[in-house]
Amino acid sequence: MNKLALGIIGVGHLGCIHARLAAQSEMIDLVGVHDLDGDRAANVAAECGCAFFEDLPELLEQVHAVCVVVPTSEHFAVAVQAMDCGCHLFLEKPMAATVEEARLIVEKARQKNLKVQVGHIERFNPAMLAIRGYPLNPMFVEVHRLSRFSPRGCDVSVVLDLMIHDLDLILYMVNSRVTHVDACGVGVVSDSEDIASVRLKFASGCVVNLTSSRISLNPMRRMRLFQKNQYIVLDFLEKKAEIFKLRNADKNLSSKDFSMVIGQIGTGENIRDIIYERPAVPEVNSLQMELEEFARAVTMNLEPQVTGEQGLMALETASSILEQISRPE
Repeated sequence: MNKLALGIIGVGHLGCIHARLAAQSEMIDLVGVHDLDGDRAANVAAECGCAFFEDLPELLEQVHAVCVVVPTSEHFAVAVQAMDCGCHLFLEKPMAATVEEARLIVEKARQKNLKVQVGHIERFNPAMLAIRGYPLNPMFVEVHRLSRFSPRGCDVSVVLDLMIHDLDLILYMVNSRVTHVDACGVGVVSDSEDIASVRLKFASGCVVNLTSSRISLNPMRRMRLFQKNQYIVLDFLEKKAEIFKLRNADKNLSSKDFSMVIGQIGTGENIRDIIYERPAVPEVNSLQMELEEFARAVTMNLEPQVTGEQGLMALETASSILEQISRPE
C-alpha cells in the first residue's frame, strides 16, 4: 500500500503528538508541519525528521492530506484552504466552531470528493474496540466523564471539551434520532460551563444520562449500557469492557474469552444463569490507530471510521445542549 503524504497543521500539545506518531507509522509519509509559532514548528520538524513549512500553501501543495490541529475557531478557515488545494482532512474534535461551519466543510468535501475524518478518539479506545461487532440495542445509558482542572480547553464549554466524546459514541451506538434534550450546566472556574448534566431521549425509546465535569478530584470516563437481559460497562480510563447477561441455564456456556457463570436467578423452569464476560482488549495506541485508519481510508478509497457527517451530528447535538443550557427558565 502506498504511504499517505501527510502534513500536520498546528503543532501545539496535541499536534506535536500527531506529528510524532505519524513519523513512526509505516503507512504515513510525514512530509512536514506548519504552525504560526515558527520556532516550535521547526523544533517538532527536526524531532520528527520532516520539513518545516513557514508558508502553509507551500505545504498544501506537497501533501495529499492534512491533520488540522489548530484551535477550533480556526478549523473552518484552514479546512477550506486545504480542500481548495485538494487535500483530504483529519479534523480534531469538535470539527468546527459552529454547526454551520461544519455543514459547509461536509458539503465542500462531498463536492470535491475528499475524505473527512473527525478525531473522536474514543471510537478507538481499547474498551470500545473490545465490543466492536457486539450486538447493541441500548434502552438506557449512563455516562460519566470527569477530569481534573486544566486551563487547556477551558476556552469552550465542557460540552464541547469533554462531553462531545460521549455524544459521538452514543449517536454511533444508539443509531437513532434525538427527540428531546434536557440540560443544565454551570461555570465554576471559567467563563463557560465546567459542569454539565444532560438527558437525551431518542426515537428508539432509549434514554441517555450524561454528566461531564472538568473540576473533579478523581478522573472518571465510564459508560454503562442497559439492554434486554444485558448490562455492559465500558471504562475508557481503565481501558476495559465487562458484560453481564442472562441466559437460560440449560444452554452451553459461551466460548468467548473470560466467560463464566457467576450466579443464577429465578426458580424451576424459569431459572437463568448470570453470565459474566470480559472481552479481550487490544493493545493499541488510540491516536496512532485513528491516524492509520485515516491513511487507509484515503489510500484505499474507503469510508473513514468517523465521517464528517458523524462529526457534524455530534456537533449538532452539542449545540442543542448548549442552547438548552442557555435558555432562561
